[in-house]
Amino acid sequence: MKHHKRILPIIVISQFCCTSLWFAGNAVLNDLIENFSLPNSALENLTSAVQFGFITGTLLFALFTIADRFSPSKVFFLCASLGALCNAGLIFNFNTLSTILIIRFLTGFFLAGIYPIGMKIATDYYKKGLGISLGFIVGALVLGTALPHLLKDSMHAFSWETVLLSISGLAIFGGCLLVIFVNNGPYRQKGTSLDLTICFKVFKNRAFRKASFGYFGHMWELYTFWAFVPILLKTYSDMYVKVQFNIPLLSFFIIGIGSISCVLGSYLAAKFGTKRTAFSLLLLSCICCLVSPLFFLVSNGTIFLLFLLFWGIVVIADSPLFSTLVAQNAPETDKGTAITIVNCIGFSITILSIQLISTLFHSTSSTFVFLILAFGPILGLISLRSKRVF
Repeated sequence: MKHHKRILPIIVISQFCCTSLWFAGNAVLNDLIENFSLPNSALENLTSAVQFGFITGTLLFALFTIADRFSPSKVFFLCASLGALCNAGLIFNFNTLSTILIIRFLTGFFLAGIYPIGMKIATDYYKKGLGISLGFIVGALVLGTALPHLLKDSMHAFSWETVLLSISGLAIFGGCLLVIFVNNGPYRQKGTSLDLTICFKVFKNRAFRKASFGYFGHMWELYTFWAFVPILLKTYSDMYVKVQFNIPLLSFFIIGIGSISCVLGSYLAAKFGTKRTAFSLLLLSCICCLVSPLFFLVSNGTIFLLFLLFWGIVVIADSPLFSTLVAQNAPETDKGTAITIVNCIGFSITILSIQLISTLFHSTSSTFVFLILAFGPILGLISLRSKRVF
């Protein structure tokens, strides 16, 4: 058991180091635009390229049951190394918009062998306390996601090439750390054959299906909120000229605070039940979606920031709980594939949500478009209400 206690910190550190690749391009966006004459729409294109890469990767990893047929630690290390090399490729002078989009797509592709695989490794080591373990792992993802906003606030001391190479170095370090110190877990059951139908078979399980639908509803809101945090802050400061926000730094805190709530939510779930806690947190984030337009009418910047911080807390806190429900209700021999395909579908939903909200917001400039974010949580709450599962 003492041996297992050191496994979780290693997985968490490795996840943080490697998922920092996710928005590395965003951290140096202005430099990329200036050096490679990119259009101003590059942010949306670069972000979408990573998301599409991740979706493609998770789909292929799931179809070919990579996480169940091969050692997860070795898959993690290989993908971390290749993702780091792709990220470092952004510094070359011959890059164009096309090559940069390809590089970001490939980075997203290899992230499919990092985030879901890290959760798979945790399920191989922990049955009791799985929810708490996943809380720490998702918390590491949140910090990795928030990191570029912190870099935007402090990167003036470094060249943009140094920032990218540092992130790549972090990713390689994380991959090495995991493959050296984390072997196959005691609860791992190796998949023995290639079965392209597993991605469909897992959804025949009613409990797994309900848990997955709850997760999909949560994902409709999550990444769109994260993507729009800087825009929410700028929109508010434009409405009230006396309010001056340090948008990059505040964005880091609003997103990053979710890393703490992931851990706290997992401990609450251990006491009150995973499904019950996930339902309560999803309800709170749904309420935030519904009341968000009202907070733009409050001329007190502190109140607005407190609201966004609270939203940042509850929007992600249920994520490890849904991952726990998915993992607990997935078949043992196909657990890695089940987690991966759910990630694939969930991140596909994020692109639909981001594109819809972005189109409506830029065409109307109305803060009421954020009411649409409640659509996903409402469907997720309906799915979780079923008393015949879990």
